[in-house]
Amino acid sequence: MSDPRILTVRPAPGEFAWTFGGAPPVARIAPGTVLDLYTEDCFAGRVRSEKDLVSEVCEFPFLNPQTGPFHVEGAEPGDTVAVHFVSIEPARDWAASTTVPLFGALTSTHTTASLQPPLPETAWIWQLDRERRTALFSARDSDIRIELPMDPMHGTVGVAPANLEVRSALVPDAHGGNMDTPEMRAGVTCYLGVNVEGALLSLGDGHARQGEGETCGVAVECAMNTVVIVELLKGVATPWPRIESDTHIISTGSARPLEDAFRISQLDLVQWLVRDYGFSELDAYQFATQTVESPLANVCDTNYTCVAKLRKEWLPARETHRGLHARLRETAAALRR
Repeated sequence: MSDPRILTVRPAPGEFAWTFGGAPPVARIAPGTVLDLYTEDCFAGRVRSEKDLVSEVCEFPFLNPQTGPFHVEGAEPGDTVAVHFVSIEPARDWAASTTVPLFGALTSTHTTASLQPPLPETAWIWQLDRERRTALFSARDSDIRIELPMDPMHGTVGVAPANLEVRSALVPDAHGGNMDTPEMRAGVTCYLGVNVEGALLSLGDGHARQGEGETCGVAVECAMNTVVIVELLKGVATPWPRIESDTHIISTGSARPLEDAFRISQLDLVQWLVRDYGFSELDAYQFATQTVESPLANVCDTNYTCVAKLRKEWLPARETHRGLHARLRETAAALRR
């Protein structure tokens, strides 16, 4: 097998995309291409100290810059683009988190309106030790310092939506987008259904770590150096973004209210069991009910995202997505040698 093509992309400040759909591709890539990418943080690198407030240094809606989009040659509606995350590494020794007025799960918002004033706007700067793989929390109102393990992930990965839509990079939906699930870490393969010719794949919104739910609305946001392998599954439909790790199959659902996001992820997992693992629909429903893990991804974005994950060791020995995850893991291992 010939070595894969490697495309390195380091966007200049004015070369990021802010939407899924509606942006011209920065490159055409063949299936099997390795992308070596720089992604900027959700603030476009503008929150650099505790004095930098989002309302002062950022301009809404220009948040969550994406690297891309990439036109995947041969991708057509009804196909699936697979994105295997080889590595996700912080590009700087610091990361930022904030509270943002009228945003987050424990405050009044524009859609959950009340007479309460917004929470104070505050910034935290996290120091990253990239060698020791740690992130240092420094409290603003006390001398508390707590060192946490880094768990780098991408909050945002997606393709152009269907039906001529252009969606803000802040919004998750069936096209992917700002799902904010900690499951999107190195070693996993993300499957995205193609809606337009070329798919128009983009990613960004790196997090050094994030708790499930992203409660205040902002993770430990940092720029990333990320390597992915992009593949194409012809004739395989993926209605909602799916993730495959070495140990789990994982479905996602994004919607409001939260229970609808939960239902979408659970239904997609049931349908996955039917399609690839030989279950009838009711047997899959029963089996998933007793085995599924259901972590929250985000409960703060324009749509909420829920995850439904199931251990592979409990499933029949069947191939899913044509065994692509295992093959991409082999390619990733060869790249690291």
